[in-house]
Amino acid sequence: MSNVRHERVREVLKRSIGEAIRREFTVAEVGLITVNDVDCAGDLKSATVFISILGTADQQKHGLAKLAEHRGRIQGLMAKAVVLKYTPTLRFVVDDAINRGNRVMQILNELEKASPVEPKQPSEE
Repeated sequence: MSNVRHERVREVLKRSIGEAIRREFTVAEVGLITVNDVDCAGDLKSATVFISILGTADQQKHGLAKLAEHRGRIQGLMAKAVVLKYTPTLRFVVDDAINRGNRVMQILNELEKASPVEPKQPSEE
C-alpha cells in the first residue's frame, strides 16, 4: 500500500475512532479521551490507537478499562464509518508523549528561573 494511502487511512481511522469514543462515553465517567494517533499494520488487520485521557487518576484508569471492555463496539462503529477490506483489530495504548513534553518544559522553566541570564555589559572602548 502506498504511503499516501496509508496516511489517509490512518487519519480516517483516527477521526472515526474519536467520534465513536465521544458517542459511547461521557466525560464525567471516563475523563476526556483524545485519540492522538493511530498506527496501522501494513495489511490493515490491526491498529494501535494512541490515546490521552484528561481527568482524575480514577477517570483515567476507568477510561482505559472501558475502552478495552468496549473495543468490539468501537470497532463495529468504526467499520460502519470506514469501509475497508478488513476491519482492523484495535489496541488502545495511553500515549504519554504530551505528559513527557510538559515535564520537559517544566524542567526547562525551572532551570531558567534558577540561573537567570545576566545582561551583557557593553565593552568599554
